[in-house]
Amino acid sequence: MSLISIPKNESYQKRKKFINVLFKGIFWLAGLISAIFILLIFIFVFQKGVQVFLPNYQYGQVNLWEFLTGTMWRQDQGIYGVGFIVINTLVSAAGALLISFPISVLTALFIVKIAPKKISELLTTVVELLAAIPSVVYGVFASGVIVRLVENLGKALGQHTWGGVSLLAVILLLAIMIFPTMTSLSIAAIRAVPLEIEQGSLALGASKTQTNFKVVLISAKSGIFAGLILGLGRAFGEATAVSMVAGNKLYGPTVNPFDITRTLTSSMLAGLKETTGLDYDIRFSVGIVLMIIILISNFAINRVKRSIGDQGK
Repeated sequence: MSLISIPKNESYQKRKKFINVLFKGIFWLAGLISAIFILLIFIFVFQKGVQVFLPNYQYGQVNLWEFLTGTMWRQDQGIYGVGFIVINTLVSAAGALLISFPISVLTALFIVKIAPKKISELLTTVVELLAAIPSVVYGVFASGVIVRLVENLGKALGQHTWGGVSLLAVILLLAIMIFPTMTSLSIAAIRAVPLEIEQGSLALGASKTQTNFKVVLISAKSGIFAGLILGLGRAFGEATAVSMVAGNKLYGPTVNPFDITRTLTSSMLAGLKETTGLDYDIRFSVGIVLMIIILISNFAINRVKRSIGDQGK
């Protein structure tokens, strides 16, 4: 029996090519628009933030070195030191990651590889619902529950906690807030690992646990670390909820978990009542510092990701 080749319809091929070109153009346009908006935001923030350090600034020049290394923030006295706030922000974000990241990865691994199907679906829905909760709701929860827990813990340990408003409250709040983001991306990354890789590991004699930790997680590291980057970005960038439990300390840095603290975003949020002047423009300077910290942190995380990949080879 001979095979008969059916000539393809020329108009169909043209239509298919046109659709491909059209959607490719739409995707390029969407990416270009996003890049333009990001660039415009950066230019606006940079222009507003840098002007306070220039000699011709109308409200009085701020010393850049004192701004970056200062250990006090007193807007009523015109003192703006962001150095201790940077340390506070790094400490709170690192504490939140230290708590939340391992739990997120292990939860994702349990949902995808260990839990029965019905439990897996239920837990996935719960994680997605947690990711959809607005930040202010987390802040209200922290003000009513986390703060009280920290206060009781402080009393048990003989520590003064300012009514529970403290660095520890910020860390616990951020750990809860970044958990669903990191877990969702970790779930997607683990599910994307080809089954053949897992079966090959099992066929070579590795146990299920060894396969999950040394093969599946290593293969899913790109998605897992993408979740880590997004979680860290949220920890750095959260303002409203953090301001409700931080306390906005005027000096520092703060390393005592039961002491009040101050982050970059809470400092920016505190100046929203202003629309002009030094106290308003200096918030954009804080924004520049925050963006630089996020870029450096993302670069460091990517370096760690590559090193883990090299060790797994």
